[in-house]
This record gives sequence, C-alpha cells and structure tokens, in this order.
Amino acid sequence: MIAFLNGDYRPLESVCISPLDRGFLFGDGVYEVIPSYRGVLFEADAHLERLRRSLAAVRIADPLEGAAWRAMLERLLSLNPGGDRAIYLQVTRGVAAREHAFPETAAATVFAMVNPIRSPEPELAERGVAAITLPDQRWGRCDIKAVTLLPNVLARQQAAEQGAVEAILLRNGQVTEGAASNVFVVRDGRVQTPPLNDAILPGITRRVLIDVLRDTARACVEQPIGEDQLRAADEIWLTSSTKELLPVTRLDGRAVGDGCPGPVWREALAAYQSAKPAGRSALPPEGEA
Repeated sequence: MIAFLNGDYRPLESVCISPLDRGFLFGDGVYEVIPSYRGVLFEADAHLERLRRSLAAVRIADPLEGAAWRAMLERLLSLNPGGDRAIYLQVTRGVAAREHAFPETAAATVFAMVNPIRSPEPELAERGVAAITLPDQRWGRCDIKAVTLLPNVLARQQAAEQGAVEAILLRNGQVTEGAASNVFVVRDGRVQTPPLNDAILPGITRRVLIDVLRDTARACVEQPIGEDQLRAADEIWLTSSTKELLPVTRLDGRAVGDGCPGPVWREALAAYQSAKPAGRSALPPEGEA
C-alpha cells in the first residue's frame, strides 16, 4: 500500500506524522473519501469542491490548488492498482506548539491513502440492514467534513453493540443524518430527505441520488422528516460514498415496512448505478444469487 504525505509517495507503514500535528492534538483538520471504480475517480470534482469548502470554513489555506489535487489522486491510484478503491484524504493545520490559537506559521499536513471498496453481499438485496436511533449530540457545524468524529464513533459503536450497522440521529424531534451517512425515507411511494443545514453534511452520494431520481417518476423532495415520519416510513435508505445505497429493514428492533428491501429502493439503486463509471455491478435482482 502506497500512501501520500506532504508531496512524497511512500509505503503506508513508513508514514510518520509528528505528535505535535494539530490534527492529532486537537482534531484540527478536515477530510474526504473519494471512490473510484476500475481506476476512474467518481465525482472527484464535487468531492474536491467540498474539501475546499471545509478548508475555508475552518480557515486552513488550500495546500494544493487547481489540477494538483486531481494529479495527486490519480497518481496515488496508479500506485495502488486493483479493483474498486476509495481514497481517504486528510488535511490538518500542521505541526506547531500546543496552543489553542492558530499558529502564526505552520504548513498544512496533507495525507492520503487508498482502501479497497468491498462489494456488497448478495444477501443485502434480500434482508437489508438494521439501524438504531440516537439523540444527535454532535457539534453545531456538521456540514463541515471535519476529523473531529468522536460523537459519530460513539454512536456507531452503540449501533454495533446492538447488532446494527448505523445510528440515525435525531435533533429536536427531527432526523438529521446517520453517524456516517445521509438518510432518505419513502412513504406511499414518495422519496424524502432532510434539507441541508448546519447539522447535515452535504453528501456527494446524496446529491447524485437526488439528481438521478429527478429524471424518474421518483423525484426526491427535500423537506424536514420528523421522528414519527421516520418510524412510519415504508422504506428507509442510507447513503455514503463507500456504502452507496443501503436499505434499512429494521429500526430499533422493529421492521421497516414489510421488513424487506422495498421496490423503490431497487429503482433508486438501479438509477444510481447508471450514474457510475463502469465498475461494480449493482446488487442482483430479487431472487437471484
């Protein structure tokens, strides 16, 4: 595994970062996860634009501008050949003495590595996944893709301990998002997702799905989703760059709809797959292995 650190490409096991790096000391940094299919980056421009927005929001100067980001990503992929991959990219404010205020001089730390994207299990199309609900106890700027993810980690761990893959978060009686995903619900054939605000990350997969559904009979409506609406949903979906589109069939131990991945999810998954570069096939149709 070859990784990138501050202009150098080297084996991941040889990468060393100072204990005085502000990402380590304060969680003072931002990140992105960019998928690729058969060596082709998917929605790279959208991911890099979100990275730039995150950097600006936390006041870290963009360390690589213009085509330099894409050139680095593409070279990193070429050094890690294989199937479908996801690039994890992190930028911190850099190395400085441990003071809360920004250092007067510090060069940003830029790190990137590549991980395989695992193909979905065929059984997913038959059984879906389980989720739980939890209060949203994160900070007030979840629209920034910051590395300060401890509340998300604790929520996901609580989900795992209850046999679930995700925690769907509720704030003031309204759905925000999952610990590491955006949330969609279907009721009477109508697809909804919460509108973007400071409590919701503008997911790239979320945006792609909304775009592709706009060209179908299942156009998605962005509007608030209350807890009662979530629990009464016929279908619940989770979206993320590496998990794509997961159907939730059990919520807090109770069946969602009839307890099986729904027909609207199958339509949405097919529409999403059509937007990807040639790569992984979609999940098998119902009844096929």
